[in-house]
Amino acid sequence: MSNERSKHADPNEPAPYAIRLKGHLGREWADRFEGLTIVLTEDGDTLLTGPLSDQAALHGLLKKVRDLGIPLLAVNRLESGQAETPEDNYSQGER
Repeated sequence: MSNERSKHADPNEPAPYAIRLKGHLGREWADRFEGLTIVLTEDGDTLLTGPLSDQAALHGLLKKVRDLGIPLLAVNRLESGQAETPEDNYSQGER
């Protein structure tokens, strides 16, 4: 019998994430998401990508998004090779 949890990395280890937000964020928001790459997508969404140190950092980031009233569309923990092309990690079905 295989252990499904052993296939996944420790949730408290640094990992790259892609967080999709509804709407385009202006440049003035960049300081709020320091250390993350902000990509404005052609479909009108904003994609935040980059490594987060642990689950507490992820929850802190999600709290910022909530407090700003920005609609959250998706949160994906990426595999190490996926971080280079975060747009490719979203299918229309995940929106």
